[in-house]
Amino acid sequence: MDYGPQRIVCLTEETTEWLYLLGQERRIVGISGYTVRPRRAREEKPKVSAFLSAKIDKILELRPDCVLGFSDLQADIAAALIRHGVQVTIFNQRSVAEIFSMLFQVAAMVGEAERGLQRIAAMQAELDAMQAAVAARVAAGARRPKVFFEEWDVPHISAIRWVSELIGVAGGDDCFAELSLESLGKNRIIADSAEIVRRNPDIIFGSWCGKKFRPENVAARAGWSDVAAVKNQQLFEIKSPDILQPGPAALTDGVRKLHGYILQWMEHDMQQRAAS
Repeated sequence: MDYGPQRIVCLTEETTEWLYLLGQERRIVGISGYTVRPRRAREEKPKVSAFLSAKIDKILELRPDCVLGFSDLQADIAAALIRHGVQVTIFNQRSVAEIFSMLFQVAAMVGEAERGLQRIAAMQAELDAMQAAVAARVAAGARRPKVFFEEWDVPHISAIRWVSELIGVAGGDDCFAELSLESLGKNRIIADSAEIVRRNPDIIFGSWCGKKFRPENVAARAGWSDVAAVKNQQLFEIKSPDILQPGPAALTDGVRKLHGYILQWMEHDMQQRAAS
């Protein structure tokens, strides 16, 4: 007998994508309007929430027996639903380890603990392989690039913890790693852009929370022309759904893209140093 929830509303994308990967999409009765992974979910499931707001009446009409959300930013939505007698689970995963923990918990909730563990093991094995590939290149003389990840442009907000950790896995060193432990975006603001210039990143990744990253705008910032990443045209976009979703996307497509760009930089840097 299936004792798990049968009618789930997912207020953020990561639990939707995970349930699809587990083959449990039939349980989903409502999703976030920001969901793009998997693409078919937008065609199959009613959209009942943004990130900071939700259509409470519409959710109640769906008669969910479980609502899954993320972070303190959805606390008001959760409280409203709880007052209507709805079971709500709010995860607050901020690190790679916490993302894996969330994935296992959701898998167990829907009776797919074994399948979940298999998928988690595969993702962990890929991260381990990336770290081994980086270690081999460093042993052969490669340098790890300094990386600035820009989560928002005005004001400059740097990467949250799982992004910072994945930059490390992919082979880079986060220029503002000390900010990554701050869960709130306002605490990761870099008020003085001169500090970014001073730290002189080799690569700049932008993921402007759904707004298109504009490398030309970054390169044109006053005082940034001497930044290594600007001089060497190492400014790249990692789309928000691929890296700012604290779920399967960041641990697969997101980190793969980081890794690919970083390996290219390592190879080019080694060639330049060998030629000089």
